[in-house]
Amino acid sequence: MCGIVGYIGKRDVAPLLLEGLQRLEYRGYDSAGVVITSPKAGGLKMVKAKGRVRDLEAKVPARFKGTTGIAHTRWATHGAPSDENAHPHMSADNKVAVVHNGIVDNAADLRAKLTAEGVTFLSETDTEVLTHLIARSPAEKLEDKVRDALRLIEGTYGIAVLHADFPDRIVVARNGSPVVLGIGEKEMFVASDIAALVAHTRQIVTLDDGEMATLKADDFRTYTTEGTRTTASPTTVEWEAASYDMGGHDTYMHKEIFEQPEAVDRVLRGRIDERFSAVHLGGLNLDAREARSVRRVKILGCGTSYHAGLIGAQMIEELARIPADAEPASEFRYRNPVVDPDTLYIAVSQSGETYDVLAAVQELKRKGARVFGVVNVVGSAIARESDAGVYVHAGPEVCVVSTKCFTNTTVAFALLALHLGRIRDLSVADGKRIIEGLRKLPGQITQILEQEEQIKKIAEEYADARSMMFIGRVRGYPVAREASLKLKEVSYIHAEAYPASELKHGPLALIEPALPTVAIVPDDDLLEKNRAALEEIKARSGRILAVAHQEQEKADRTIVVPKNEDELDPILMGIPLQLLAYHTALALGRDIDKPRNLAKSVTVE
Repeated sequence: MCGIVGYIGKRDVAPLLLEGLQRLEYRGYDSAGVVITSPKAGGLKMVKAKGRVRDLEAKVPARFKGTTGIAHTRWATHGAPSDENAHPHMSADNKVAVVHNGIVDNAADLRAKLTAEGVTFLSETDTEVLTHLIARSPAEKLEDKVRDALRLIEGTYGIAVLHADFPDRIVVARNGSPVVLGIGEKEMFVASDIAALVAHTRQIVTLDDGEMATLKADDFRTYTTEGTRTTASPTTVEWEAASYDMGGHDTYMHKEIFEQPEAVDRVLRGRIDERFSAVHLGGLNLDAREARSVRRVKILGCGTSYHAGLIGAQMIEELARIPADAEPASEFRYRNPVVDPDTLYIAVSQSGETYDVLAAVQELKRKGARVFGVVNVVGSAIARESDAGVYVHAGPEVCVVSTKCFTNTTVAFALLALHLGRIRDLSVADGKRIIEGLRKLPGQITQILEQEEQIKKIAEEYADARSMMFIGRVRGYPVAREASLKLKEVSYIHAEAYPASELKHGPLALIEPALPTVAIVPDDDLLEKNRAALEEIKARSGRILAVAHQEQEKADRTIVVPKNEDELDPILMGIPLQLLAYHTALALGRDIDKPRNLAKSVTVE
């Protein structure tokens, strides 16, 4: 959600911070601000603005010079978007400045106590409480002042703190919200996402929950919130700054849709074992005996990751013959679930930092469960907390709406299902069949993307709809759910997904010419059942767009996709519906990369 950037070194800090904020714009935000240490002015200087980073940049004066600073993009939780509620937040004496991601759960109580003690609040935010607590701490060291404040806080945070009396340092801390250090040559960076760092350094340190750090221009040290030193060795990130450029596309979403052939090739590369018609997944740490002891698989994710998990659960059941299901992590963690030692739990997250998924992982680990992670970001919190897992290697995904990461996650699940299946009862012939299907995916995705102009025309026909229905049966239903989510996320058109078999049980009441239906119609053993659903809709004057392997007579429009193996068809059938959502949003003039009210990485509840 919110974005943090900080720098300490010898360079002019304001341009660096503004550039970093621009690289974090995809995370979703409504205001931005920057504060720098200014020894010549005898303290801190701050500029804040409601709106985009460009609005903040327009307000920054020419004589805004310094070599240390922190900056922030805010996604509103406590208090509406405004200049006053934008971060950073400054103490009354202008000595302490704080930027904060997360939520202070006991902010109301702390606010009331501080108000009674004479503190005047200038914003509605929970973060301002932290600023005043740090400023009022009697401790002599900045690290101890921050530690004193954090002891009083309940909730989640990723924070960066400046203090005018300690101009040689930035103090940061993490509990449930990402904080990443960037290690440079006699300069240090901090951010909530490596996207803000890779233009300047690829050497990073990711803080763990309950960990703090002090950054100076030529050094850093890490320690717990209790003061115990920790050891942190920098790692090298694979992604480069060019990965975050648009590459000639008008939007990141368009770029990322068209990166999918290469991305899928990347997730397959080096993992297929032709000799045994199996796969190598080195990160699993699961030998054959342990794999055969798994009696059930439970997949946990949120939003698009949950939908990928639905497809993954079906593939695991079909190929490995292990009972499997998917559930929203946000529901799982609150229903006091029975944790079974014979169940393999799989946590799915593009960012690897999704708070509800991370909290579910931590609860499962506390109860002794075995947890695997399926994530995109190497070294992320869920990757570190999990016992083992699979990286999906989609590369950086900047658009808030996930496309290539969703596809790569479903392919990673296909690999996992094949791996488990070959250890159990899947034959060599079936293993070879699935591998051949996986090999075809990049080329078949390219064939689908070549239909962009046709899909664009269809999208323009349907852009005036106020609502749309998506239907699918068995393998097609998770595809319908994800396509429905994509459309509503990026175009703001209301959309719902139903199993095609449920039409008679309520949704048929909605059918009329003004409500188009998008039907997922794979050429499998349920083809005739799906065609019967189209008949029911057509008999009630419904408009139908079919996504199928052949033209559908009852559909007004059909997008034909290449046929793969039945188990792998869902991976392909979602691709044209990403383009449908994109071009519908384009026709409506939406802010495609930054849809309203949404954030890329949801690090709060």
